[in-house]
Amino acid sequence: MNITWKQADHDVYVATTDGEYAGFVAVDGASHVLHDRHSRRLGSYPSLSAARSALESFGAPAPVAGAPASTAAHRLRRSARNRRRPSTARSR
Repeated sequence: MNITWKQADHDVYVATTDGEYAGFVAVDGASHVLHDRHSRRLGSYPSLSAARSALESFGAPAPVAGAPASTAAHRLRRSARNRRRPSTARSR
């Protein structure tokens, strides 16, 4: 896998592979937290190089049967209050 890394901020490094987003590493104190292309946390590593190597070893993981759903799916659900349609009357 050919991964290209770019520093997006002083504590964030973004990975792409063949021009597609592949994940990122966020520096949190002394640990380097690796996330995949879906922003799921893959692990915490003692160095940036260890986190980068870990992403290469993960590759492009397929969903595992029986694995817990991503928290992103929960964010997509909107409450009934948020689904209400706005009133057609104009306020002045």
